[in-house]
Amino acid sequence: MMEETQPGTSDDPRMAAAPGWIALARHGRPRGDRSVRINWRDYEHWWAEYDRSGLIESQQPPERLIEIARQADVIFASTLPRAIETAEAVAGGKAILKDPVFIEAPMPPPKLWGKRRPTNWGVWARISWWLGVRDGQESRQQAELRAEAAVATLSARALRGERVLVCAHGWFNRMMRPVLYAQGWRCVEDHGDAYWMYRRYERKRTPRRAAPERT
Repeated sequence: MMEETQPGTSDDPRMAAAPGWIALARHGRPRGDRSVRINWRDYEHWWAEYDRSGLIESQQPPERLIEIARQADVIFASTLPRAIETAEAVAGGKAILKDPVFIEAPMPPPKLWGKRRPTNWGVWARISWWLGVRDGQESRQQAELRAEAAVATLSARALRGERVLVCAHGWFNRMMRPVLYAQGWRCVEDHGDAYWMYRRYERKRTPRRAAPERT
């Protein structure tokens, strides 16, 4: 039977348990033909298929992400296949907690004339969504609230001293970052936003107030 450990505990009663850390990782390179030129309606179908797709086969995760997963006490993933397969590739058999709170923010394309490659449509879609065009999907404000809920999920574990890895998505990871900073977490490792890359955050332990002496 596996024994549950409590990392980061302290013998000093004046100190709270040392917080663990939180690592936000982007998924690996997903399947999807980015060379096609399509209109905005076709991009809607392209993006829907992208969300149903997993990773391109035969990718090798970077060793440093595998090491972070090895150190992690808990591994989360969004419920989209590309995030789940990323977590499975680095988890080394550990359990993966799948939670839709970590899925990517929507990408409804603006109804522009002409054909463009999916990467270009993605830029237009993200800008227009950020400015308020949502086409019946989750709004920016709703996604920001979801980012707060996602960080609450991660912080609840990390503040107990656990080391937490989440395999999620490029833009939604960006949306979680300011929430982490507002709660006192600071980036101690920054490997950028490319596929398979991650940022890791730590928070200083907080001294407990000493109990007043009895007279």
